[in-house]
Amino acid sequence: MAAQQIYEHHNGSGTTHPPQIDTVTTTIGSSVSDLAKGALRDTEVVAQPNTFSHGDPPDVIERVRYKYASTYRKIFGGIFTINLAVLVTVMVVTKMNPASWIVVSVASANLMCCLLFRQENVINLLYEFFTCAPHSWPLGLRKRLAKVYHYGGCHSGTGTAAVAWYFLYTALVTRDFVKDPQTDVLVNMVTSWIVVVMFLLILTAAHPSLRRRYHDYFEMFHRFAGWTALVSFWVQMAFAVQVRARQKGQPVGIVLVTSPNFWFFCASTSCSLLSWSRLRRHAVYPEKLSDHATRLHFRYRPMQPFYGVKLSDAPLTEWHAFATIPVTTVIDDMADKDNKKITGFSIVVSNAGDWTSKQIASTAAGRKLWIRGAPLHGVLYTSRLFRRIVVVATGSGIGPCLSLMFANQTPMRVLWSTRDPRKTYGEEVVATVRRADPNAVIWNTTERGYPDIVAETYQLVKGSDAEAVFIISNPKVTEKVVMGMLVRGVAAYGAIFDS
Repeated sequence: MAAQQIYEHHNGSGTTHPPQIDTVTTTIGSSVSDLAKGALRDTEVVAQPNTFSHGDPPDVIERVRYKYASTYRKIFGGIFTINLAVLVTVMVVTKMNPASWIVVSVASANLMCCLLFRQENVINLLYEFFTCAPHSWPLGLRKRLAKVYHYGGCHSGTGTAAVAWYFLYTALVTRDFVKDPQTDVLVNMVTSWIVVVMFLLILTAAHPSLRRRYHDYFEMFHRFAGWTALVSFWVQMAFAVQVRARQKGQPVGIVLVTSPNFWFFCASTSCSLLSWSRLRRHAVYPEKLSDHATRLHFRYRPMQPFYGVKLSDAPLTEWHAFATIPVTTVIDDMADKDNKKITGFSIVVSNAGDWTSKQIASTAAGRKLWIRGAPLHGVLYTSRLFRRIVVVATGSGIGPCLSLMFANQTPMRVLWSTRDPRKTYGEEVVATVRRADPNAVIWNTTERGYPDIVAETYQLVKGSDAEAVFIISNPKVTEKVVMGMLVRGVAAYGAIFDS
């Protein structure tokens, strides 16, 4: 969605496990939170004993309200309800005999919306629009606007609705072929069934449990089945237009340009072509931090805060999303050393599998990686809606948070739980966290075990009067913190996994 998915797993005994997915960080300029007071210190801050009431764990009603009735699911359900209402209306008006061109047009409209909500420029525009509200607006309204990162519900909702509509269309054209077995009707029917099969493969692979377990296969199914469906769409439409032109007694060209289905397909195809037309190879300059992490520097363009990119060395089979942090250089050595400009960006890759371990092992300067699409906003961009926030990260989840610290727009308190922060991520990353919050709680899990992260987060919220909490962690910890804050009346935001 997009949001960055940062993993560092902990079990209940306090044992820490390696990250499970790629993470990011880089060189950061100076930024000091208005909330953070005091001098920089060389040792990790020891959290003070809990002095606040943290309430009971969420009960069944609260879990239903905040998890199973999340904004993402409400959007999905709302879209499906609208489509169901349209279906009932069409069936009533047509007396249970809808024209196939009406059904396929609705299916195409849903598919177009599905792809638009994965197009980088559209998503960035949504973020800009929803986060432009001033702090003078009521907090309750700003909390709701910050949920713009749930846009994945629009993608999955319209995508699922498109499959349902297209299945109905395929049933109708199959009926038409039985009644009138002509060649163009046969081709229309066959391509329609190919599209349906591709859709079903995509939906099956996108099931959360299957997606988590076979993520690489999910990506390949999504990509190649989607391309097959798109090509089949155009073949199907070419023959469907001939059938409709014969029925109406009009030229094929006139029927084509007056068909909403044609223009919906044009928009859908453009979304895919636009992203892949931006596929480029760029030089990488690695900086090894430790055996667990490496920093990859890119110099081909300046990168503003709050963006993410997709990287790959095999663009047809796998992609890895990373948050980026701007890199600055002094404009003029003879001028003020604070007079800097953004000249590039870098990311930190943590050891989380074959691809990431290969990046850590490779130290050759100038080697190249593929980057696709436009840089994309993530959940942390919505932090600008709030006056004060608490930032929570586990492990290399601190990477995306460093971009927030670079922007220096929102006063913050920081809680970072990780293994050996200096040894793993280097002095510079720790110093950056300190500049953002001199009183940051940096919890070394190697020495102290896993903290009561909900209690520590709530303590920072109450102590700083923060309006919201942002967490970058694995799914289990993200859900735990978000749920723990919501049941205590605190707005909390974290990545939506499997959206």
